[in-house]
Amino acid sequence: MKNSLLASSSTMSSPALPQQPLWRPYIQRLPVKIKYLKPRATTLHRRKPAAPSSFKAEERGVEFDTGDSFFRCESAVGRDLGVLAAAVQRRSSGGGLRVLDAMCGCSIRYLVQAEADFVWANDAFEGHRGLIASNLSSAVSRVSEGGGRRWVVTHYDANRLLVERYLQRDYFDLVDVDSFGSDSWFIRSAIASVKIGGLLYLTCTDGFSSGGHRPQHSLSSYGAYVRPMPYSNEVGLRMLIGGALREAAASGFLVSPLFSYYSFHGPVFRVMLQVFRGNLNDSSNYGFISYCNRCGHSQTYQWAELGQISCPCRNGMVSHSVVVSGPLWTGPLHSTAYVSKMLALAREWGWACNSKKSSLLEKSLNQFIDESDTQLPPGYIKLDEIASRAKINSPPASAILNALQKEGYTACRSHIKHNAIKTNCPMAECMVIARELQDAKPSNSFLSV
Repeated sequence: MKNSLLASSSTMSSPALPQQPLWRPYIQRLPVKIKYLKPRATTLHRRKPAAPSSFKAEERGVEFDTGDSFFRCESAVGRDLGVLAAAVQRRSSGGGLRVLDAMCGCSIRYLVQAEADFVWANDAFEGHRGLIASNLSSAVSRVSEGGGRRWVVTHYDANRLLVERYLQRDYFDLVDVDSFGSDSWFIRSAIASVKIGGLLYLTCTDGFSSGGHRPQHSLSSYGAYVRPMPYSNEVGLRMLIGGALREAAASGFLVSPLFSYYSFHGPVFRVMLQVFRGNLNDSSNYGFISYCNRCGHSQTYQWAELGQISCPCRNGMVSHSVVVSGPLWTGPLHSTAYVSKMLALAREWGWACNSKKSSLLEKSLNQFIDESDTQLPPGYIKLDEIASRAKINSPPASAILNALQKEGYTACRSHIKHNAIKTNCPMAECMVIARELQDAKPSNSFLSV
């Protein structure tokens, strides 16, 4: 009785569903007659390949076609530095200059401006062969008057090419690997293909790893566990150098930076390294960098000091505000002697001048020389950080630099960040000097940097 009542109540409460027309099932069951048509005889017209785009670029008087290749005008300073370093290497060695450009793109500047005797231009994309060959042939004939080759164009995987050159004992004075991201699998093979005393030009564009946002990624790529630090862009350069040093040491070599350049448009981290034989030791500048978020103090540690990491603000006690990154390169980012030769050559070529409106290239080279002082520790201090911790307005860079130097500290501007300085003065003392500067001058004098 109860079931019948429930059934009747459910039937009464639910609305009636619309029924399908009675004829629809019968139409669906009707047989379908398929008519097969004979294929028509059609004439296939091959699509003409699209003509490569032609875009002319000019750098330091050299004109070349960029086509549809990946080319950034903002990277011109990095290419200037590479050409200057190659030319200095050619003059210093007293012999020829053989260059392997593993990811060449479209530039021909090593061949023209550095006066390389031979350039191996390699690009993984075979579609750029005509573009690269056209640029090279427009500058220099493929075969010299003596019958020797001046340049070669290939389209191999960069690592394969570097390994083959090493196995053939075909070594180069300069190997340029302008890679993308944090690819590091080619570093060891690139080092192996460089002559003893030769140069290796490396690139990294991974700002996330240098910023400490992907420590596991930086560990697998460069062997460094990187934590967030206020001078992360300098850490990126030290991470790249340290990764190359690790790979070199595994093969019985060492590397030393001749210059290190950061550009914000990528970001792009570029380092020029010199390769020589040697083994790691306690003075190899390969260690760890700490930063205290509580007081802003930075410090370097060697491997034997790993159990002693602390901060002066905690009187040697364990502090959770201290972060450590490493192992990284902890030595100078530049070679004073080599960069000085590059600057002299730039002035000889007219790429730099002594006027007040100096070029970005000359400004960078001068800052490299200032930053190469061995008294300067890793990292830089932002003027805004000093002001924030001291609870004052940001001091002008020139004023605080003069004050630090009068106190006997080493100090200079950072080429990485315009409102930052490099100094061996601790953060606490920088705050004291900044407060003294503010007390000695009117309050509105700190509004400009």
